[in-house]
Amino acid sequence: MNILIIAPHPDDEILGCGGTIAKYATHGDDIYVTVVTKGTNDLFSKDLIEEGRRECRTADAFLGVKETIFMDFPAAKLENVPRYKLNDGFLKIMREIKPDIVYLPFRGDMQLDHKLTVDAAMVALRPKYNHIVRKILMYETLSETGWDVPNTMNDFIPNVYEDVSLYMDKKLKALSIYKSQISEFPNARSIKAVEALATFRGTMMNLRAAEAFSLAREIRTNDK
Repeated sequence: MNILIIAPHPDDEILGCGGTIAKYATHGDDIYVTVVTKGTNDLFSKDLIEEGRRECRTADAFLGVKETIFMDFPAAKLENVPRYKLNDGFLKIMREIKPDIVYLPFRGDMQLDHKLTVDAAMVALRPKYNHIVRKILMYETLSETGWDVPNTMNDFIPNVYEDVSLYMDKKLKALSIYKSQISEFPNARSIKAVEALATFRGTMMNLRAAEAFSLAREIRTNDK
């Protein structure tokens, strides 16, 4: 299978799907990560931008990602990108990769880049093109998911759980590669916090560790 993980920023793919990525790789699937944004020099130093991209490539390769693709839209300025350009960027990705399963950030995340990523990706994921994606799942991102104003639209309600008990060590090692992004506990974006969330999600399904997702769409056929 072709699996596509869409990450608004470097490290979102590990935070939300790191264990699942490692699991797919072990099973021989082709995994692609698309990083939507790149920091701009007026907001981030050139060294920090390049360091984050190096960390992203290294962490993804460590987990078994086949290719990391950088779309290079401006980070923290995604609302300034013409909607048709953002939509077309995702349409091109879908045509090239032809994924069977797509993972997106949760639309209720606090970060506006996350919301806009989901909206544009869902345009490209409309089931009217030659290639139709069979399953779309949204992942949670510690430090973004659950921090917006609480309401029914922003509440992450998982209904799919991936058993990653055998892959947590690899996820945490991949996350530790992101030295420019990871903080010390009790910061939400810390190794201990990520491990605690996986443990909590696991206990909900009587598992040692799990990653939780919200199913956006699944198309099932009668094919065996």
